Amino acid sequence: MRSVYAHFPINTVVTENGQAVEIRNFLGEKFVRRVRMQPGVKISSSTKQKDELVLEGNDIELVSRSAALIQMSTAVKNKDIRKFLDGIYVSEKLSADDA
Repeated sequence: MRSVYAHFPINTVVTENGQAVEIRNFLGEKFVRRVRMQPGVKISSSTKQKDELVLEGNDIELVSRSAALIQMSTAVKNKDIRKFLDGIYVSEKLSADDA
């Protein structure tokens, strides 16, 4: 998953040993969004790419649900979504065979 922003950089912090992620400075807001992962899903920051989160787990449904929770937490409300494209989006899907 990648953070996409136009003006205010989105800060993501992995907490609780990869069981939760904190999203700060989304659209310049002071509110901290905290998303807990589903059981069996670990999240980490990518070492290869800036502003990228990597979700890992055995159950594809739980990993997909965790990714959806992160993406929904950064949904833009009460603004034109064609203009405000900021958020965290799924950028790549890999299975265990591809990794």
